[in-house]
Amino acid sequence: MRASFPTPLRAPNGLEAGGTANLDNLCINTIRTLSMDGVQKANSGHPGTAMALAPVAYTLWQDVLNYDPADPLWPNRDRFVLSIGHASMLIYSLIYLAGVRQVKNGKVTNEPSLTIADLEQFRQLDSKTPGHPEYGHTTGVETTTGPLGQGCGNSVGMAMAEKWLAARFNKPGFELFNHHVYTLCGDGDMMEGISSEAASTAGHLKLGNLVWMYDANRISIEGSTDIALTEDVAARFAAYGWQVLVLKDANDTAALKDLLAQAKAETERPTFILVHSVIAWGAPHKAGTAAAHGEPLGAEEIRETKKAYGWPEDQSFYVPDGVQTHMQDGMGTRGAKARAAWEKLFAEYHTAHPELAAELDAILGGKLPEGWDAQIPVYEASEKGIASRASSGEVLNAVAGRLPWLLGGSADLAPSTKTNLKGEESFQPAAWGGSYGGRNFHFGVREHAMGAIVNGMALYGLRPFCAGFLIFSDYMKAPIRLSALMHQPVTYIFTHDSIGVGEDGPTHQPIEQLVQLRATPGMTIFRPGDANEVAEVWRYLIAKQDGPVALALSRQNLPTLDRTRFAPASGAAKGGYILADSKETPKVILIASGSELSVAVSAYEALTKDGIPARVVSLPSWEVFESQPQSYRDTVLPPSVTGRVTIEAGSPIGWDRYAGPTGEIIAMRGFGASAPAGQLAKKFGFTPEAVLDAARRQVG
Repeated sequence: MRASFPTPLRAPNGLEAGGTANLDNLCINTIRTLSMDGVQKANSGHPGTAMALAPVAYTLWQDVLNYDPADPLWPNRDRFVLSIGHASMLIYSLIYLAGVRQVKNGKVTNEPSLTIADLEQFRQLDSKTPGHPEYGHTTGVETTTGPLGQGCGNSVGMAMAEKWLAARFNKPGFELFNHHVYTLCGDGDMMEGISSEAASTAGHLKLGNLVWMYDANRISIEGSTDIALTEDVAARFAAYGWQVLVLKDANDTAALKDLLAQAKAETERPTFILVHSVIAWGAPHKAGTAAAHGEPLGAEEIRETKKAYGWPEDQSFYVPDGVQTHMQDGMGTRGAKARAAWEKLFAEYHTAHPELAAELDAILGGKLPEGWDAQIPVYEASEKGIASRASSGEVLNAVAGRLPWLLGGSADLAPSTKTNLKGEESFQPAAWGGSYGGRNFHFGVREHAMGAIVNGMALYGLRPFCAGFLIFSDYMKAPIRLSALMHQPVTYIFTHDSIGVGEDGPTHQPIEQLVQLRATPGMTIFRPGDANEVAEVWRYLIAKQDGPVALALSRQNLPTLDRTRFAPASGAAKGGYILADSKETPKVILIASGSELSVAVSAYEALTKDGIPARVVSLPSWEVFESQPQSYRDTVLPPSVTGRVTIEAGSPIGWDRYAGPTGEIIAMRGFGASAPAGQLAKKFGFTPEAVLDAARRQVG
């Protein structure tokens, strides 16, 4: 496909004759050429999409986006999400030209977020311009995008967070939250299933504060998208309940402004703007081809493209005089005025609504309310016990009663995961009988979108949780990974954590899922062994603000251990601790997590009765235990004691670090089976008798 291009409206040395229109075109072509040059210098990247969407992104930022580059932390700023993260030079160019200030240690400085030198280091080691945008790494990037569709899901969570904040904090005369979330997405996003899940959710929730702009350039790495995507995407979004608008030409900035005005005017539906563009617009040989998607244009093609733009052909990273000033006079002036008005309003709000203002200050400052953990229950010893999913639900409600911005829901499994917040409304539009101030979220059977949505909510300072069966964490792998990469305090409540699921059989019995979670850098996983460990784990995870935590909880009852006989459950906060011990050096250490902890205790009692010195170590979190000083870990697991048995109804992978070279690992070596839980425990060796036999083999 070859495309023809009109004569450029201006040349860079003709500014004085051109007026505003020429300045706008100058800015657009600056973005295009910076994107081309960045990819070319790196010899890696995706230039074509950034070139095609430069008019769209520039018009949004310069004329519509309510954003103050001098304060990128302003709470009521519009959010811009580049879901097509491979076009990262587009957002880096915008951040540089708009003069976004650098944030350090949570404070805005007077330094620029990006300089020309940073753009020249695109995709290089330790640069501020990585191959895909990363939240927290580059100021001005609102979320980490890369895996296609994730930004779409994040943007739905952001729009939901804005609706919740507005419902809770806006009062007559004090409209603190009224911003929009804008997302640039592409053909790849439309093909990924997560975008469909997220779009369906947004349409149902009537998120009128959400706008997606779909770059329908019809090109992917393999060529024309006709080889894989031929449906009417606009009709799909209309069916989801979105307002659907069409921009016939990505270069028609006047028409785009009209469409964005229509999007802002629509308050009952999210808006989907289908943008027809030509990938690598202006490139004489590669425009409209797959060659412009995922590789540099090449030096000769860049020279010819710059000539078509009326640009100096042999200058790289060239920014004409007046470009930055023009953007900062437009977007910057508008944003500064809006932010100043908001700050004045918020100062008055502190007087008119001091309690709500203090609450909002805490959210924005990442602080917890005084006494948030005062109602966490203490559980009495009980042989019958309680399922850890049930005790978790009780603790969750106890904390939520004192932490109003703890909110979330499940993928259609709240009755099973015990995650309904009692006495709270559902987050729904009034048309569906709920309120945007509700704290019970209903994600439907959409685990993948659920994970991305809660990431978006966490980026607003809220403390979201989401829930499902541990087996279905497989559907959430990408957003879980990204929450860890962004250090967001998302809580994942995963229940039905082992073969204890029982009759549902191997399709629903997790085996390798704990390994997958533990293998993710920055993730913290807890598999508590009784109700009091559950309580301590919640105490730990709410206080933790720098990364996600996953809970693995049982469907079946777990005995509540007698803490007058055994060590206090507070040891769970160290990841691992000595639960039961002998008066002399143990000959065997039984190490267990979750539902297998009580099995280890039963075996320990039999060993003690037989006069064999033994120890039980509860190990609910490898990550937290490994973060403890070596001296503490050696106290719990003395290197000199080599007789060890580990017990966990999951994959054995990784347990050798605790079993040692001569210890025994009781774990699942294959998939489970469909049968009552007790029969499965016996079949697969998770009984006191099996553990006792293994311990005796260790003793000798």
